[in-house]
This record gives sequence, structure tokens and C-alpha cells, in this order.
Amino acid sequence: MSFRGWKPYVPVAKRREQAAKKLTKLQKTKGTLVSPVLASRTIAASFWGKSWCDNLERYSDYANRMPRGRTYVRSGSVVDLQVTEGLVTAKVAGSELYSISIAIAPVARTRWTALAKDCSGSIDSVVELLQGRLAKGVMDRVCRQGDGLFPAPKEIKLSCSCPDWADMCKHVAAALYGVGSRLDEQPELLFLLRGVDKNDLIASAGAGMGSARQTVVKGKVLADDNMAALFGLDLVEDFSASTEAARTTAKPIRPRTSKAAHARDVPVPAKTSGSRVRAKSTQKAGALKASAAQPPTPAKKSLSRPRA
Repeated sequence: MSFRGWKPYVPVAKRREQAAKKLTKLQKTKGTLVSPVLASRTIAASFWGKSWCDNLERYSDYANRMPRGRTYVRSGSVVDLQVTEGLVTAKVAGSELYSISIAIAPVARTRWTALAKDCSGSIDSVVELLQGRLAKGVMDRVCRQGDGLFPAPKEIKLSCSCPDWADMCKHVAAALYGVGSRLDEQPELLFLLRGVDKNDLIASAGAGMGSARQTVVKGKVLADDNMAALFGLDLVEDFSASTEAARTTAKPIRPRTSKAAHARDVPVPAKTSGSRVRAKSTQKAGALKASAAQPPTPAKKSLSRPRA
């Protein structure tokens, strides 16, 4: 036991070894564990993750305790971190494995309604929202201190099983930074934690665009009397009655046959020029044969006397 009853300092390598052993035991008893994974020394890289960490660091109540928390989360001491509605629970390896509980109050209904109204028409899709691809005005409104989406210290209740008397101990700070790291992978956890529906921002944007569209269309619609005056027409009110009257009074239409159709129906005589020539030649040949078969006609005697 060290001075003032504090346990001796445990090096980072030793804490990691102890954390790994305790992590194995936790997995057997508790099941799946989720720990923040840092690809580099940067705790958070996305819009939502960085905004979460920036919100914590802006309050003076947390300023003196947050640096130790960054060291712990970077060293992998946060072995388990679960985010549910209004609650963050974590296991952080120090000289022992400590249990952390962070209760966060939900966003007040009036505050959330005002936030959704201010963002109306600026967010096109849930994907755009979760990826943080927002206009600067919307980003500033969401992150605004006091009435934005992120919690203030008065909305956060901290608890840790370590002997440190301060509410914001280094283990709690590590867990809070771990939330920012997890928002890089699952930004929807922020809306779950604050007890609001992310689709409200999209729905309000769609509602705003829908009302504007209805106003424009309504202004472009012409009344029936205006249509009649514009085109000089007498509009019929009862379309079915006018159609029936036109059907009963209409004259029967006789089918017309075109000249082309008539020509197709009349049979076209075959060409006879060649057959006529052959018939004439046959008749001539028959006449010659008949004349050859008949005997020659004797010449008639003259009755006149020869002159003396």
C-alpha cells in the first residue's frame, strides 16, 4: 500500500496484460464485449465522434480530468463499452478492472422539436445525416452549446467503482472518449443515447419541401371559368351525359372503300397478246392445209364466139 492509501502505479504494459486476462474472463461470463478500436492516436475522426469529444472538452468542469482519460483510451484500457438509450456502461482496466456507469438525460421534447425545425429542408437523407455531410449552418446548430444535440454536464451523471473521490475520474473520462470513438463506426448510437429519432430531422425536411410544393402548384391551377375564358370554350359539367348524348345523336358512319381496296377485289385478266398470236398462226396453218387438200376448181368456159 502506498502513501495515503493509494495503490502503487501500474505501468501501461502491465495494465494491458491484466486487462487481457480479465477480458477473457468477462467474455466467458458476459458474452460479446465491445471495445473502442483506435487506428491511430486520433481518438475520433468522423464529424459525430469529434463533435462529441469537442463538446466534453468545452466545459471547465471536465477540463482537468480529460487528459488522463485520453491516455487510458489510447492505451486500450477500455475493454468493454456498451451504449444504450440514456446509459453508457464500461469496463476500464486500471490497477483493477473498474466498472463505469454514465447516465445521460434524454433531449427535452421542446428542445428536439426546435432543433428539427431549424434543420428543416437542409438534410436530404439519413445517409447524409449519419455521415455528417451537413451544411455549416446545420452543423453549428446541432453542436450548439446548451440547446444542441450533445449533453451538458448537468445532463450527465457519472459513476465509477474506483476509489477516486472525483466524479470525473480518469476511468470515466476514458469511457466518455470511448463513446466518441464508437460514434466513428456507429453514429446512430448518439441518437439512441439521447432518446430521439434521427428520422425526425428527415421527416421535417420532407414536410417543409412538401408544403412549399403544394403552395406553388396551387398558384398554377386555373379554375374552370378561367379556362373557358382563356380558350373560348363552353365546358360541359357532366362529361358522362354529354358523351351519351353524342352517341345517340351521331349519324351512322358508312364504311368507305378506297380505290386501292376495290382494285384488289377485281380480278385482273391475264395477258393474252401471246395467246392471240399463236391462235392466228394456227388458223392460218389450218387454212393452208385445207386449200391444199381440195382439188383445183376448173375454169369456166366462155360463151362468146370468137370473131371471124
